[in-house]
Amino acid sequence: MTTPSDDAPFRIDDDDRYGRLRLISWWRQERLAAAKVLVVGAGALGNEVLKNLALVGVGTTYIIDMDVVEPSNLARSVLFRAEDGGRPKAEAAARRAGELNPDVIFLPIRGDVVTDVGLGLFAHVDLVIGCLDNREARLWVNRQCWKVGKPWIDAGIQEIQGVVKVFTPPTSACYECAMTARDYQLLNLRYSCPLLKRDEILAGKVPTAPTIASMMAALQVQEALKILHGMPVAGGTAMVFNGVGNQFYTTKLPFREDCLSHESYPAPIEIPLDRSARVGELFDAAAAAGLSGPRSLWLERELVEAVECPRCDVRREVMRPRASVRQAEAVCPECAEPALPIVHSAIEEGSALASRALGEVGIPPWDVVRVDGGGESRFFLLADDRDASNAAREDLR
Repeated sequence: MTTPSDDAPFRIDDDDRYGRLRLISWWRQERLAAAKVLVVGAGALGNEVLKNLALVGVGTTYIIDMDVVEPSNLARSVLFRAEDGGRPKAEAAARRAGELNPDVIFLPIRGDVVTDVGLGLFAHVDLVIGCLDNREARLWVNRQCWKVGKPWIDAGIQEIQGVVKVFTPPTSACYECAMTARDYQLLNLRYSCPLLKRDEILAGKVPTAPTIASMMAALQVQEALKILHGMPVAGGTAMVFNGVGNQFYTTKLPFREDCLSHESYPAPIEIPLDRSARVGELFDAAAAAGLSGPRSLWLERELVEAVECPRCDVRREVMRPRASVRQAEAVCPECAEPALPIVHSAIEEGSALASRALGEVGIPPWDVVRVDGGGESRFFLLADDRDASNAAREDLR
């Protein structure tokens, strides 16, 4: 029996896809293979993030984006091709990223992260990477991550400048901690007086070069690798790069004790319901869990039930979250004057809305919902939505 001597040549297995990565002393490929990541946004930044996640072998990546591929995306997005025109960005990016590495899975979701992604998905993944272009979506992701204690890594780019921010709830400063009065003012400009989205305000038209997207996305994935390996990261900090003067610096973000984002949810009670169940069935499950009545379902996404014109006595049902309703939809077809939205922040037991499906009142798949009653609150996970998602994932393997 022979043993290798100290001066025996070190051999690299070039047949191993991850052979060179395993040479990094702290690298654990099995950790990455088991990891689950949510990428919010599949534009220029998202393309680069997804490319890097594929190359390093992160096991499962969920991708959420509401837009479709346009010709202007082709100069800045490494995963898109001309033939992808008109196709949902999430689907096109998932397909191309999957071609880079057959070992991993990319699960696309076409939709808005604010209205179409349940809190259960945030709780399911190990971390979130934000590749967004507006304050509203960033603030929403920040609050969702804080509720379930998940780290998230944000980035913003413009021209050849960029910033990457790392947030590690509940101990670090968060995105909202650093928001200024001007940020809140700009956020509020997205809505008109009746709190419906202004049609004339367009987001996501920021001029950027592909180089800065590559650089900031690389920093995002590098921080993600450290988190997934249990290595320390500087939570509550911003890494800022000015490409004009090639200046790079890191700054610590302020921590606000009274920050509205610093809300943590308790572990939810899993119930065998999905969003097709009636609100009344949720109340029955809450009663079975010991929550006394009268009970009410708190709507994290305010529901626009209808718009009404008192002048013409016209009512039109909407039944969508407020964030997805545009100002033009609140115009009376008879007199062309603004109508009034009927908005709900909660649904009471025994009300007409209690007979509606959870999905009809704005509850997204795999959500964690809060039911109030008897002076207390309980949180419930719509577990059957998770089971459906897992089945879809197996179909993609």
